[in-house]
Amino acid sequence: MNKVKITVLKTTFDRELALEYGAEGLSPCPMLSEGQVFYADYAKPDGFCDEAWKAIYQYVFALAHGTGEGLFYYGDWIRKPGVAICSCNDGLRPVIFKLEATGKRSEMDYTPVR
Repeated sequence: MNKVKITVLKTTFDRELALEYGAEGLSPCPMLSEGQVFYADYAKPDGFCDEAWKAIYQYVFALAHGTGEGLFYYGDWIRKPGVAICSCNDGLRPVIFKLEATGKRSEMDYTPVR
């Protein structure tokens, strides 16, 4: 298994929807900033948003386990091998991520229970 590089590409904010549905004072995501980089494999990286992780972990898992050689979804989504562009599931202020397969091997930082 290899590490996957997660880069925060963009934090967005839908002002129109936020005015209609959002809580008073809602603003763009306070947890993540454009340009932040994380590395992950099977586990959520420290400091990464729990909800964002739930939205992207399956792509991280696939890239960590070798999907990086090919294209996702029959080549009709992303044109670069080993890359996925994903977002969290916050409909008012989604954060967009670039996931990249790397050649950095993961190291197990726990002892398996047998």
